[in-house]
Amino acid sequence: MIADHLFFAGINVLLAWSVYTVLLTGSLSFAQGAFMAIGCYGAGVLTVKFGWPLLPSTLVAAAGAAVLAAILGYPALRQRGIYLILVTLGITFCVRVVIENVKYVGAVSGFGGMVGADLNSVLIALAFVGSFLVALSYSPLQRICDAVREDDRVAASLGINVTAVRLIGFSAGAAIAAVAGSLYGHYMNFVRPESFDVLLSVYVVLYVVLGGANNLWGPLLGAAVMTLLPEYFRVLADWRPTVFGLAILIMLLFRPQGLLAFRTLTTRFKKRGLES
Repeated sequence: MIADHLFFAGINVLLAWSVYTVLLTGSLSFAQGAFMAIGCYGAGVLTVKFGWPLLPSTLVAAAGAAVLAAILGYPALRQRGIYLILVTLGITFCVRVVIENVKYVGAVSGFGGMVGADLNSVLIALAFVGSFLVALSYSPLQRICDAVREDDRVAASLGINVTAVRLIGFSAGAAIAAVAGSLYGHYMNFVRPESFDVLLSVYVVLYVVLGGANNLWGPLLGAAVMTLLPEYFRVLADWRPTVFGLAILIMLLFRPQGLLAFRTLTTRFKKRGLES
């Protein structure tokens, strides 16, 4: 039971990090449910229909999600504000409708037979993605992302290809969400299209907002807390939407920067090193 709770917390952390990766470039995505579904069904087809091992099927599904994100993101990321939110929500809705009408993967009846994922699998994925994001914070690409996020016009005047940077962030976030989807499907063994609805994408964004959208560890904290609390306090499980709503309201009123307010732990360590 504890392993199950930790597994689902790990999946939600991966999803929260996938949103954080998009936010690094100044964009916001509500399409993570769609890319999670693509990872789940894509890897599931490879393992169930063609007998592939879990790891290569997950990597291929993640690559496919990244390519699709680049194709869809090129027109989508030209939008701003509420229009970008609506476009990414539309991606999630469209992907679900497509899955519901593809009989090869069970359509509305669901798709099963996926096995092979466990708590160790998600821990390895968390370690890999976390290491990637920490390494990114030390790389020149981080400064490029910061420039695009803070003022894309100034970044463009400096010769930065703003569209390319945002597409990279959007595609990387999609790949991370697809990995989470693959592990989720191969842990559950059976999934239905409604598992990847719009509400899932909204919850994932809320994890990031609650933990802190401007640092690497905020999404981890937000996803872990909001996943585990309802599990260990059963009275909260039936009131999950209310709990989320109250938590968001309290955070916006008293701590809009999130539970963890600093940029990143690595940045803090850098500053301390410079000051010493």
